[in-house]
Amino acid sequence: MSIKCEVKSVESLACNTFRILLQPEQTIDFKAGQYLLAVMGEKDKRPFSIASSPCREGELELHIGAAEHNPYAIEVVETMKAALAAGTPVEIEAPHGDAWVRTDSEKPLLMIAGGTGFSYVRSILDNCLSRGVSQPIFVYWGGRDACQLYANDELQALADKHANLTYVPVVEQAEAAWQGKVGNVLEAVSNDFVSLSAYDIYICGRFEMAGAAREQFTAEKGAERDRMFADAFSFI
Repeated sequence: MSIKCEVKSVESLACNTFRILLQPEQTIDFKAGQYLLAVMGEKDKRPFSIASSPCREGELELHIGAAEHNPYAIEVVETMKAALAAGTPVEIEAPHGDAWVRTDSEKPLLMIAGGTGFSYVRSILDNCLSRGVSQPIFVYWGGRDACQLYANDELQALADKHANLTYVPVVEQAEAAWQGKVGNVLEAVSNDFVSLSAYDIYICGRFEMAGAAREQFTAEKGAERDRMFADAFSFI
């Protein structure tokens, strides 16, 4: 469904990551974990996870990583900034995606994010905490360095507040003050879990990471293929 949106704000978070708030002109019925398409042209529609969950009625939140080597994302951020300045609407298509949270499941949840893939996890996590789910929730967030984990403090605070939530940040390059894990986020998960057979697993990051997670966890950790969810699985 094509929808016009007002750009409410474009805010720089950290490490070339931007938080964008959109106000759609009509209500969008979406599920936590789905994504939208930013319409840049008739045949140019770019996918971004919706970082807000459906319980936050009205505004849609996006987290877009726009590093210098990523013109695909930079162009969208610049379009959003221009629309904000001019007071003109932007066009999106939503909702899309089949990797939404399965609210009828009572399995413990494992969520794995790479970089701005956290926006997908954030929507699902917010939905689960708002519904008051009681099963264990594990969130593993991997980035190149601590700067990429732009919501680290927010997640630490949520984990302190919710006894069933465990948050594990993982960076590939650590500074001396870093107190989390160092290395690859999938390796961190493998090291921490003997078996993943009981889990619903939600993944968002580079396609290679999502594919590696599916192969590795089904082969080595007993993960059930049909209980692993990622939009990447529709394309690989």
